[in-house]
Amino acid sequence: MTDVKRSKKRMTKQRKIILEVLKNTTCHPTADWVYDQVREELPNISLGTVYRNLKVLKEMGEIMELDYGSTYSRFDGNPKNHYHFVCNNCERVYDIDMPVKNDLTDIANDHTDHLIEYHRLEFYGMCSKCNSNNIKYE
Repeated sequence: MTDVKRSKKRMTKQRKIILEVLKNTTCHPTADWVYDQVREELPNISLGTVYRNLKVLKEMGEIMELDYGSTYSRFDGNPKNHYHFVCNNCERVYDIDMPVKNDLTDIANDHTDHLIEYHRLEFYGMCSKCNSNNIKYE
């Protein structure tokens, strides 16, 4: 294994701090938000370094990247498969505390020639905060 490959798998100080930030929040933040939080402990870290380390942490299986087709991704410190709720109004992302329906993957495999390895499921609607503010969709 080359030094470059080995360094990507090592838990560096920067990666450890980024991971701690993600594990200590439930807001499913953007990379910019993570950058702002990490700068409190590592003032000289660059945004590019945060992006690179988020990618490596994802490759290591330490975090989950939630890509909703927008110009930015959100990140989750819980890498285990679980469901999310996305508010159509404020765009916040919440975990849904319910068991993953692993048989859904098996059912889908029975209906295709493709090999489905896992599924990711998001629910969409209005979060309780927006709903309590009586926000209406236009």
